[in-house]
Amino acid sequence: MSTKFDIPPGSGQLVSLPVARLYTHNDLSIDVQAVRGKRKGPTLFVSAAIHGDEINGVEIVRRLLQHPALKNLRGTLLAIPIVNVHGFLNNSRYLPDGRDLNRSFPGSAKGSLAGRVAHTFLDEIVRHCSHGIDLHTGARHRGNLPQIRADMNNEATRQMAEVFGVPVVLHSRTRDGSLREVAADNDIPVITYEAGEALRFDEVAIRAGVKGVINVMRHIGMLPASRRRKAKVPPVLSDESYWLRASESGILRALVPVGAKVEAGDTVAMISDPFGSKSVEINASTAGIIIGRTYLPLVHEGEALFHIAKYKANIDRVYSRVEAFNEQHEPDTEKYPPSDIDEPPIY
Repeated sequence: MSTKFDIPPGSGQLVSLPVARLYTHNDLSIDVQAVRGKRKGPTLFVSAAIHGDEINGVEIVRRLLQHPALKNLRGTLLAIPIVNVHGFLNNSRYLPDGRDLNRSFPGSAKGSLAGRVAHTFLDEIVRHCSHGIDLHTGARHRGNLPQIRADMNNEATRQMAEVFGVPVVLHSRTRDGSLREVAADNDIPVITYEAGEALRFDEVAIRAGVKGVINVMRHIGMLPASRRRKAKVPPVLSDESYWLRASESGILRALVPVGAKVEAGDTVAMISDPFGSKSVEINASTAGIIIGRTYLPLVHEGEALFHIAKYKANIDRVYSRVEAFNEQHEPDTEKYPPSDIDEPPIY
């Protein structure tokens, strides 16, 4: 392990990793909260805000660091709530050079700002870990059903994905320049948790994220097994997904929510002009589960609207697990009473 994280057993330390100097003469750094258990064990990094506007993960990391289970920690946890500091400060997905940090790995010590951030994160953190969890959300105006994306051909990665505790797991090959790609090149199993929407807190996504990280930590031996015998919702693997796109420009009215089951030919939305003189249906091409969607009702022809996961398993079986997951995380109905409107909802 890097000497920067060689802290005494049973202690924690906030470490700042310098990256570059901005033109304001201020230093840009990545802050890491290192927590070391009293006994030896794996080293796990949990990172968030690689895309600076994806803030659900920041709250997941904050709650994780306050979790009482960490008093029994084995090994070392490296928690990085904000990787893309500049993007986070500016509510932006990207760095000031316009680059996507998650397409900039492995980076370079003498490259662009994105390249330097990627290089520092990989060299100072990732390469010193045995496992990793990267926390993401949908982009602006796009929301994701809580899901894990992972290379399911790797056995260690597959096990982490299955124990996380969300009903949807997508077999996702690594992309060029991504964190998962360089981690795989270094034989470090990493899964990506996708849930919620950029610049919004989603309580279900946050709670499920914290539980998921704890589940993985128990699985790899960083925490003792839970004494609770609460039934878990097993995931169902999807190895293919697709986006339904707008066939016309106009105003979108979604008829189904994220997490809904659809059959081939089902109408999931309508697109109309502002005068209501023309409407077109958006129909599902195949059966599946809606795992992501746009929340912006103003669409142009060709824009991605609904992300649908396809399954070889019976779709009712998959949907029952999504429903069970939602029931476990549903809000208090006393605080959020159901609507008494009889009309079907527009999502």
